[in-house]
Amino acid sequence: MGNSMAARSATRNHLEQRYIHLVRLAWDLRCLGAATRMELPQRIEPYLLVLGAKRELCVVILTERGWVFRWGRGKAGRVDVLNEKAARIILRAAL
Repeated sequence: MGNSMAARSATRNHLEQRYIHLVRLAWDLRCLGAATRMELPQRIEPYLLVLGAKRELCVVILTERGWVFRWGRGKAGRVDVLNEKAARIILRAAL
């Protein structure tokens, strides 16, 4: 029983970290004049929608090789979550 509780705790912490990074990104995008909507689905990872731009972007977080924001396909659609210019880069992709 202890192992399953530890596993749930680790999963919860991992999801909370994703949430925190997405909320920080949403706030940074707001400061740049972009509208966003946070989605917290029950069975899949949380994601952020960047609204009102030329095209709506869906931003998720990948953790395979470090923590990165990811949108679209290809290497151009990713930026490290700790990059100070992440919001500007993502907003530019949406315009």
